Amino acid sequence: MKSQPQRKENQKKLTVEHQSINLGFAISNMEDAMPVVMDPETAFLASKQETGNEWELFKENVRPLKRGRDVKLLNDSLKSNSDFQIRNSLTETRRKMIKAIDEYEGEDPLQPWLHCIKWIQDAFPPGGDCSGLVVIYEQCVRTFWHDERYKTDLRYLKVWLEYAENCDDAEVVYSFLDTNKIGQTHSLFYVSYANHLESKNKIKTANEIYESGISRNAQPIEKLKAAYKKFFARSMSRPKASEEVMDTRQPARSFGTILARADSGNRTQESSFDIARKRPKQEGSQGGSLKVFKETGKSSLHGSDSSLKPSTWHTLGARAERNKENNAIPSKWTSNKIPQRAFGRAAPPPPRIEVFVDEECPESHVVSNGGGSVQLRDNDDGKDLKKETELLRENPLRHFPPSSLR
Repeated sequence: MKSQPQRKENQKKLTVEHQSINLGFAISNMEDAMPVVMDPETAFLASKQETGNEWELFKENVRPLKRGRDVKLLNDSLKSNSDFQIRNSLTETRRKMIKAIDEYEGEDPLQPWLHCIKWIQDAFPPGGDCSGLVVIYEQCVRTFWHDERYKTDLRYLKVWLEYAENCDDAEVVYSFLDTNKIGQTHSLFYVSYANHLESKNKIKTANEIYESGISRNAQPIEKLKAAYKKFFARSMSRPKASEEVMDTRQPARSFGTILARADSGNRTQESSFDIARKRPKQEGSQGGSLKVFKETGKSSLHGSDSSLKPSTWHTLGARAERNKENNAIPSKWTSNKIPQRAFGRAAPPPPRIEVFVDEECPESHVVSNGGGSVQLRDNDDGKDLKKETELLRENPLRHFPPSSLR
């Protein structure tokens, strides 16, 4: 028989085992009740979705954005390259957003434009002419360029700068902003303008832009001064303007190599001295001096030709014989006729080719605004949209009134 202390010890062991079992059940119930937190990659693999690898297949066609991109929306947008239903849905969504811009009646009419621009950037990752982004940029900036409340708005300035990046001649856009006093209170305008001029090698003009921004106390002024300091360090390392002009007008050799103007005289003198020094060495190395031919009187008499002997004039001849070159025989000038151009009625121009208009073609969606209208045709090829985008890239202010350019 077991003693009383052993019984008590066994009871304690059984109690501990029961408590551990109950605790295990409680923990398992809590784990079942609590949601499982997984990282995005594990969650995507666990969901067993069919999409998600479009980014890896078409990443060379994605235009980078400073604010980044949503991977899910990016994959769905890239899938439109092979799925016509998704492409049609994106076009339909774009049309609704453009319609929402026209129907907006709030206090901030710029906000729907910004929302539409952001959506187009995400929905059409390659950008390109078919996205209509350049047309939306142009319509947005043209709608509010005369509105005083948006001339100092940083959001509106960023739309202008993004539009300038998509144009061939961005300097025209920056000059327009400076003329109409748009964004002059922000340092971002002066930094972007000066960087563009610096890329065009217009260092003096870029320096003037920085100085004008600092004099106007553009905010944040610390950012502008820091950018100007870096620009000044880069400009000091560049060659001077006078040196650049001299380099462009340097004399060229026959083989195409360029000689510096400052060193050309010294090099020619040094080369002449070097040649004079090397000649006697080369001549002495050949084992003899150069023999000079001397003409003697005998050789000249025997080798001379009879035709080369000096001849004397016995008579000068008559006057008529001496002036025979000046006695030209006159001829009748009226015998030569110049062909005249026939005067008559011009031929009628050929008939013009009539432009075919397809009546069944879907109408373009038009959004009226203060500056004009947005025309985004919803056909598959988007030829009108591509043509308008190309024209805006060449001339970004083609739809602006002439009075705004002064």
